Amino acid sequence: MNVQYVAQRLLTAIVVLLGVTFAVFLIIQLVPGDPARVILGVQANPEDLAAIRERLGLNEPFLVQYGNWLVNAVQGDLGKSLITGQEVTPQIMHRLPATLQLAAAALLIGLIIAIPAGIISALKPGSMIDVIASVTSQIGVAIPDFWLGIMLILLFSLTLGLLPARGYTPIQESFSEWLRHIILPAVTLGIISGAVQTRFVRSAMLEVLNENYIRTGRAKGLPERRVIMGHALPNAMITIVTIIGLQITALLSAVVVVEVVYGWPGLGRLALDAVLDRDYPLLQGTVLIMAILLTLVNLGVDLLYFVIDPRIEHA
Repeated sequence: MNVQYVAQRLLTAIVVLLGVTFAVFLIIQLVPGDPARVILGVQANPEDLAAIRERLGLNEPFLVQYGNWLVNAVQGDLGKSLITGQEVTPQIMHRLPATLQLAAAALLIGLIIAIPAGIISALKPGSMIDVIASVTSQIGVAIPDFWLGIMLILLFSLTLGLLPARGYTPIQESFSEWLRHIILPAVTLGIISGAVQTRFVRSAMLEVLNENYIRTGRAKGLPERRVIMGHALPNAMITIVTIIGLQITALLSAVVVVEVVYGWPGLGRLALDAVLDRDYPLLQGTVLIMAILLTLVNLGVDLLYFVIDPRIEHA
C-alpha cells in the first residue's frame, strides 16, 4: 500500500473536518437567536444576560470563539448543553451506538437485496426478472423514507401487532428485544438503500460481463458459477465498494428522519432536538461526530481499493 497516498488522504480528511466544523460554527453564529436567552429565558434582565455571555465567551470575536472551541474539541471537550447543562461528549457517545447499529443493519439488508438482484438482472438483461428488478428499484428510489416508515408501522405494528412501532432496547440488555425494535427502522432504510445499490450492481456487472476475459472463460468451458463469482464479481467490486461507501454516507444522513419516525434514540434525533432547542454546543458536537464518521468511511473506501486490486496506483 502506498504510504505517501495514505498520508495524503489522512491530511485531506483533517482539512475536510476543519472545513466542516468552521462552516457549521459560522452558520450557527448567523442563525437568529441568543444562546444567553436560551439559557435564562426571554424575561432575563440585561445584567444576567451580559454575565452569561461573558462566561460563555460569546463576547469574543468569531475566530477566537471558533479557535477556543476547536482546541477543546481536539481534547475531547465539546462543551456543555445550553438546555440541560450536561457535558456534550457523553451525550453523543451514549447515542452513537444506536445510530451505528441502525446504519449497519440497514446496510446489510440493502446488500442482501442488491447483490443477488443486481447480478441476476445483469445476467438476464431484458428478461422479465430484469424488468421486475428495474421497476422495483425505481419505485424504491422514489419512495420517501418517512412515508415507507409510517406504512410499515401501520401494517406490522398497528394492524398485525407483530413488531413495536417505537423505542429502542440496548443490545447488551436483551438481544431479542433489540432485534424486534430494530427490524422496522432497518428495513425502512435497507429497502431504499437496496434499491439504489441494485441499479449500480447491475450496471457494474453488465460492464464486466462484456469484457474479453469473461468471454474467454466461458469459451474454455468454465462453469458459469465460477465465471460469475470468481471473475466477474471480483472485478466489479471497485464500483460496488464505491457505491457502498456512498450509501453508508446516505444512510448516516437518512437516519435523522427514520429515527424521528421510530423514536430511535440516535445521533439524528439528538441533532434535531438540538436544532429545535437552539442548543448550539450540542448541535456542533453532533455535526462534528457525524463528519468524522463520514470522513472515515470515505477514507476506508479509498484504502479498500488497494485490498481489492493491488495493481491500483494513485498519482
